[in-house]
Order: sequence, then structure tokens, then C-alpha cells
Amino acid sequence: MSLLLRNRGAILLLMLNIFLIFTGIGLVIPIMPTYMIELHINGSIVGLLVAAFSLTQLLFSPFAGRLSDTLGRKKIIVYGMVIFAVSELIFGMASSPVFLFASRMLGGIGAALIMPAVMAYTADVTSTKERAKGMGFINASITTGFIIGPGIGGFIAEFGIRAPFYAAAVAGAIAALITLFVLPESFTAKEPVTDKEIQVKKQSLMKQLLYSYREPYFLSLIIVFVMSFGLANYETVFGLFVDHKFSFTPKDIAFIITFGSIAGAVVQVTIFGWLLNRFGEKNVISFCLVIASLFVLLTLFVHTYFMIIVVTFIVFLSIDIMRPAVGTLMSKMAHDQQGYVAGLNSAFTSLGNIAGPIIAGFLFDLNINYPYVSAFLVLFICFILSLQAGRSGRQPTSMKPKGNSTV
Repeated sequence: MSLLLRNRGAILLLMLNIFLIFTGIGLVIPIMPTYMIELHINGSIVGLLVAAFSLTQLLFSPFAGRLSDTLGRKKIIVYGMVIFAVSELIFGMASSPVFLFASRMLGGIGAALIMPAVMAYTADVTSTKERAKGMGFINASITTGFIIGPGIGGFIAEFGIRAPFYAAAVAGAIAALITLFVLPESFTAKEPVTDKEIQVKKQSLMKQLLYSYREPYFLSLIIVFVMSFGLANYETVFGLFVDHKFSFTPKDIAFIITFGSIAGAVVQVTIFGWLLNRFGEKNVISFCLVIASLFVLLTLFVHTYFMIIVVTFIVFLSIDIMRPAVGTLMSKMAHDQQGYVAGLNSAFTSLGNIAGPIIAGFLFDLNINYPYVSAFLVLFICFILSLQAGRSGRQPTSMKPKGNSTV
């Protein structure tokens, strides 16, 4: 019997934990416009709230990864789920921005603890041949959480604007208890690491970022940052924008995000592999960037309910195709440095997720249209950079698109 089948119960429990985390992250999206009114906060505060989560996740992720190697995967996952449950409870009870910030920062710490521990646990209980399949299950849970989170938030909010967060807190606490009593520990002593691996592990996150310009994939990392910045810029104020401009309810916002994300998930499990094999990662990324940038701009010129749904649907569909394409591209560039490059990819993504919401919130307070103009410009610049990356001959042969297509 394969390792994956033997440990299917553990994998299912890991999937539940990750699903709850990313569902909790998405809950806030359709509800934030109402929170703005109740707590008398502006767009800048909303942007800082979104950035606070990404900042604490970025700062704690390297530390959390080392903890899972010393204390064991199970303990770190349980600690992370408890912190997540507390953060959701605080957000539901918050009566001032201070508590909202405390909640989001705790949520970032919880996510930082859980993500590396879950990935490491999955690697522990799968063979090399089954590793991709196991990681695919985890990523499917992340995607599903992102899809369902806004929808759950929008629909449960019908029973009270704070109800979704109380529900998430209870679910997180139950998942922590189940994990504590059911999940077996996977951690075992590892083989001695090489001098090169020790050197990489000893490098601080700041040093890795500073010296990343030396790497042949540095331009791709810049694209990751710019893309994350533009997308975070767009997504942060989406609920606020349609609330202020079209008077959308939390249920309306949840419907649009969920509908677009489900379509993206369907593409990922059906024709995504064919798209990459036929056109190549770079071509798919470039196409999604130009479509996303143009339709972000088009959002400013549509006025009917149907058209805003169509335009935002296409934007979210482009985003959901682009993200895994970038991950696949970076993985192919990594060769024998998969963990190192994945860490840099995550770091540059987090930096974009920190800067994007802050700028978006500030621009929203100046004019509700400015964040979308900014997102258009940034994404279009990213499209130009992707074309430049396609022309450069720095990428390995295995990265080049198949067929006759060129970037």
C-alpha cells in the first residue's frame, strides 16, 4: 500500500485545517464595507488591516518552519489552529480598530505556523513519487477555502454581521481539538544536511531578499512582486468599491467573488495543464496579465449590475489561472533549490500583499477610482516585464514554452 493511501486520514485532516484557515481569511472580504460604517474607519485603515496579516505571516514564517523541525509538525499545527480561532473570535468581538489589528496580526501568526508545518507533514507522509499529488490535495484545500470563504461570509452575515467570525472561531477550536487527539506525529530525525543546505538555512530572510538580484530568476521574482502588488491593490478595495459605487450587499459581493473563483477552480482541474503544455507558462501569465489589467480598467466604465458581474468575473478568472501558472514557472526554474526558491516566491508575494493594500487604502480615501487606475498601471507594467522575461535567454531550456508559441 502506498504511503499516501496509508496516511489518507492524516492528509484529510491537514486539508480540513488549511481549508478553515483560508476560509477565515476570505470571510472578511464581503463584510468589510459594513465594518467600515460600524467602526467609523476609512480605506487607509482597511488597507493596513489587510497588510498587517501578510506582514506578520512574512515575519513569522521562517521562525515557524524551524519550530516544526524541532518541536514536531503536530504541535505547531495545533498551536496555529488555536491562534487562528482566537483571532477570529477577536475580530467578531472587535469594537475598535485596535482589536481588528490585533485579530489580523494573530491570524497572520496562525497562518505562518500552520502553512510550513502542514507542507512539511505532507512531505513526511508521502513518497517522492506521491509528493506532488499530496501537495496538490493541500493546494486544492487552499483554493477551495479562498472560493468558499467570501461566500460563507456573505451568506452567514444575513444572521448578523459578526456571526461568520464566531462560526470560524468555533470551527477552528474544534479542528484544533480533533488534530490534538487524532493526528499522529509525522516528524522523525532527518539525515545530516549538507554544508550548502546549512548555509542557506542560516541566511536571514533579509539577506535572501537582498541577494536575490544575483539569481537568474530575479526578473521573475520582480514579476511576482509587481503582480501581487497589483492584485492585492485590486482585491483589497473591491468590496468597498462596489459597495460605495453600486450599493452592493455582502451577499452580492460574496456571489461575484465565489462565482469567479469557482470558474477559476474548474479551469485549474480541467484545462489548466493543457493550457500550460500548449502555450507555456510565460505565455499564459502574459495573457492573463494583459486581460486582468484591461478589465480592471474597464470596471471604471461599467454601470449595470450584469456588466459589473461580467467584468469582475473575468478579472478573478484571470487571477485564478495566473497564480498557479506563476507557481509552476518558479518551480521549473528552481531545479535543486525547490525550498529556497519557494521561500523567495512566498516572500516576494507577501511583500506585494503588504504594499498593495496600503497603497490601495490610501488611494481609496483620495478617490474611489484611484486604486483601480493604480492596479491597471501596475498590472500592465507587469505584463511588459513578462514580455521582457520571455525575450531574455536566461531561463533554462525546460522552462521554454512547448509548441510554436513564443512570448
